[in-house]
Amino acid sequence: MRFLSQLRIGPRLAVGFGLLLVLLIAMGGLAAKQTGVIYDALDYYTVNTTPSLESVRVWESRSDRIRMLQAQHILTSSDSEMAALEAAIQKATEELTRAVAGYEKLLSNDEDKRLWQDVIATTNAYVVGWADLKAISRQTAGNPAKTEEARQLFVGKGEALHKAAAAAIDKEWEFNVKLAKQLADEGAVTYRHALLAIAIACSIAVAIGIGAALLIARSIAKPVQEAVVVARTVASGDLTSRVDAQGRDETAQLLQALGQMNDSLSTIVGEVRESSESIATGSGQIASGSADLSQRTEEQAASLQQAASSMEQLSSTVQHNAESARQAHQLAREAADSAARGGDVVGHVVATMQGIAESSKRITDIIGVIDGIAFQTNILALNAAVEAARAGEGGRGFAVVAGEVRLLAQRSAIAAKEIKTLIGDSADKVEAGTRQVGAAGQSMTEIVAQIQRVGLLIGEISNATAEQSSGIAQVGTAVGQLDHVTQQNAALVEESAAAAESLRLQAARLAELVRSFKLNPQAA
Repeated sequence: MRFLSQLRIGPRLAVGFGLLLVLLIAMGGLAAKQTGVIYDALDYYTVNTTPSLESVRVWESRSDRIRMLQAQHILTSSDSEMAALEAAIQKATEELTRAVAGYEKLLSNDEDKRLWQDVIATTNAYVVGWADLKAISRQTAGNPAKTEEARQLFVGKGEALHKAAAAAIDKEWEFNVKLAKQLADEGAVTYRHALLAIAIACSIAVAIGIGAALLIARSIAKPVQEAVVVARTVASGDLTSRVDAQGRDETAQLLQALGQMNDSLSTIVGEVRESSESIATGSGQIASGSADLSQRTEEQAASLQQAASSMEQLSSTVQHNAESARQAHQLAREAADSAARGGDVVGHVVATMQGIAESSKRITDIIGVIDGIAFQTNILALNAAVEAARAGEGGRGFAVVAGEVRLLAQRSAIAAKEIKTLIGDSADKVEAGTRQVGAAGQSMTEIVAQIQRVGLLIGEISNATAEQSSGIAQVGTAVGQLDHVTQQNAALVEESAAAAESLRLQAARLAELVRSFKLNPQAA
């Protein structure tokens, strides 16, 4: 622990993390080595084992194909088919030979080489045996004896050679399968060993890491706890504590700084205590003056507010008068217009009455004409009756007609006289009405003139009232602005007074808080 306390926190942590990094590098190297072993096994399986199995599969498929083509060659009798089958057998034989020869570069060990040599020997014998079988199979066309000989050779010696080659190929297949299983088993063992080694290395690293972490944490936590105790002591207002810092690391420097801070705070708080008492006294005087100024400003603001209210009421009254005058002027104009329209109507009535009088006169003249016609008709009817009476029996009918005509003429004359009398009365009445309407029209003209003069007077009153309202509004605006400024001043004075009172309270609170600190006798 003493060794660690002489180191700074940075190097101390560097030692701990460096130790963990060394352990991690060792674990990584071990894991890489084991992974390399597993990779080599997998790579060999991919590069050698899988291609070997594929080659063996090709051998087997080509061998079986050759056997099938040989059987077809024996059974056919066509030369063209035999030639095609021989070409197919030759191609399959070449593929089989190339596949067997290409396996040489995939040999794994001596056993694999021995099995490969057996495959070469048996496949070569099988290929050579085809030459004998082909020679006999060419002679089977129309020759049952040769056909039977070829069949015997195919199922006898040929079958034996094919089975020998197939057996060698199967052994090679089994060898490669066994080799693949062996590689898989070795990979599993290597994997288990790698897991075990990594688990052991991790356990060792964790144990060492926990030990280093505990040592480093204790070397840092203990001084920090001491610093916390000092800070809490200072926070509680006790500035009398003494700090004993040991070591050269950051925590020791922190403790030394806390001790210096404690001494500085003790000195500063002593000075602040004296200053806060002086501030409290001055702020109390400022608060008292601000309160007096605020009261006087509020009184002035109230007076201006009353004046502004009175001006608003006066302005409202004048505006109401102006509006009433404007409405009266408007009504006067409308009354003048209505009177003018009434005068026009009366004029039209006068003209109409005069027309009626003239029409009555014309009707009277016409009635006079009708009366004259009736009178003449009566005379003519009378003359006709006289002449009819002179005519005796021959004019009796004419006399009756003349009597009726005379009777109608008399009735027409009576009716015409009555109509003339009625029309005369109507004409007199129309003339009297015309005189009255003329008098009414004269009166309406005088009324219109009087109303127009009244409208002019009301208009002048309205204009004067509007000018008066504008002047009062300007005065009201000025008073309102003055009131607004005074209100702002009052608000500022109130804020100033509130600020002064708050300053006084804060100064008193500051003095009270400063008195709560415990100081060394020399600092106090």
